[in-house]
Amino acid sequence: MEKTASQKKKDMIRIERESVIPVLKPKLIMSLANLIEHSSDRAEFLKLCKRIEYTIRAWYLLQFEDLMQLYSLFDPVHGNQKLQQQSLSDKEIDVLEQNFLTYLLQVMEKSNFKIATDEEIEIAHSGQYLLNLPIVVDESKIDKKLLKNFFAENPQPNLPDFADKYIIFRRGVGLDQTTDYFFMEKVDMIIARFWAYLLRITRAEKLLSRRSSSRHTKDPKKDDEITSEADGEEAEDLYVERIRLENMELSVKSLLSKTTIKEPTFDRIIVVYRRASTKAKEERGIFVKHFKNIPMADMEIVLPEKKNPGLTPMDWVKFLGSAVVGLVAVISSLEMPNADFWVIIAVLSTVIGYCAKIYFSFQQNLAAYQNLITQSMYEKQLDSGRGTLLHLCDDVIQQEVKEVILSFYILMEQGKATREDLDRWCEELIKEEFGASCNFDVDDAVGKLEKLGIVSRDSVGRYFCVGLKRANEIIGTTTEELVMRAKQGTQGSSS
Repeated sequence: MEKTASQKKKDMIRIERESVIPVLKPKLIMSLANLIEHSSDRAEFLKLCKRIEYTIRAWYLLQFEDLMQLYSLFDPVHGNQKLQQQSLSDKEIDVLEQNFLTYLLQVMEKSNFKIATDEEIEIAHSGQYLLNLPIVVDESKIDKKLLKNFFAENPQPNLPDFADKYIIFRRGVGLDQTTDYFFMEKVDMIIARFWAYLLRITRAEKLLSRRSSSRHTKDPKKDDEITSEADGEEAEDLYVERIRLENMELSVKSLLSKTTIKEPTFDRIIVVYRRASTKAKEERGIFVKHFKNIPMADMEIVLPEKKNPGLTPMDWVKFLGSAVVGLVAVISSLEMPNADFWVIIAVLSTVIGYCAKIYFSFQQNLAAYQNLITQSMYEKQLDSGRGTLLHLCDDVIQQEVKEVILSFYILMEQGKATREDLDRWCEELIKEEFGASCNFDVDDAVGKLEKLGIVSRDSVGRYFCVGLKRANEIIGTTTEELVMRAKQGTQGSSS
């Protein structure tokens, strides 16, 4: 019986839902306001939204100023000059840089960035997309003390093996697709499959299969558990499919036609590291680089201080192995009594052609790598240093404001609610009104509402809010409103 498309095993990646509300703040506020029936209540709600944003922004102002002031000392461009002006000792500088990293991780957490773990990176690297060269970090050019000392004092769960050298933060998931002929890649795939076929009809295949089976034996129970778990989930997590050349059926027709491949992406990636010090100069600068839409399989393009790629060990084995086999074949042919000149030419041509194929494949992959690096610098790198930190600070405020406004609206419409009900209703509203999903952070939202004084709990622990007019009275007139009134009064008098 022929398998249908639904029966074929797909390369799926399960992504946990994140706490980021994937809706722009103006759209969220206006959509909620339009759901309010009375125009007077709508005006009070819009006023409340502004006051909530102004107040939350004021709460974070001092923390963000401290973060930016600390980073000015470790800016790779001008930080060294400011450190010299301060005349600080090495121990004092060490304390300041640890304080900066502490503030940075707090902002990262509030912005819903997570440290990429070894498991996540292994899953990301389990496939190939556009980058087909082995990319490694030149560890001699990266400092190993800064992050090692920080995480020794501030342990974090599931830190990756490279956490002493650099840290990769990731947030959000998207999908990238590329349509092209991929002619050389398809040829390589056909050669690899033909080589596998030759191994299957020889004893070498049995030997390799024994070794691979002993190393990579799968537990059927584990597969069953994963399948049953995926079937039982009510779309709680996101599943993204990889479409790769390795899993496609290749033919003469597909070899000469365009093919579309797909790869999930990390929507945002931030890399933090420091360069290694030299005998002539001690490095104190901390690099913070921000990238967008990075394909998971091509994560290597964001790695710091990359080595120039070269031929892989397998390429060298193929290259030298082909040369040795060709040389042996030629010598054997020459030693024969009736050596055929054309046979020798055919053997030499085959060997030279195969070696040329390896070399030109490497050159093509190198050109693709250089193109990806250029693209990542000009298209995928959002910002670095101070610009990245300002972007993070704004992300924190936008996210906090959306959480608070959404929670207040639900309580205003639904009345009293338990924490679980409020969490569920907020997620349902986002799904129904905006067609998006997220793991709503209800604890943080109600904490802010209680701090504002516009939400309380009854005797059984249910949350309830005050009226719109009363909420505006409790928060009161903000400094921003006074400034805008003064500005409008000045403009009115001048006109």
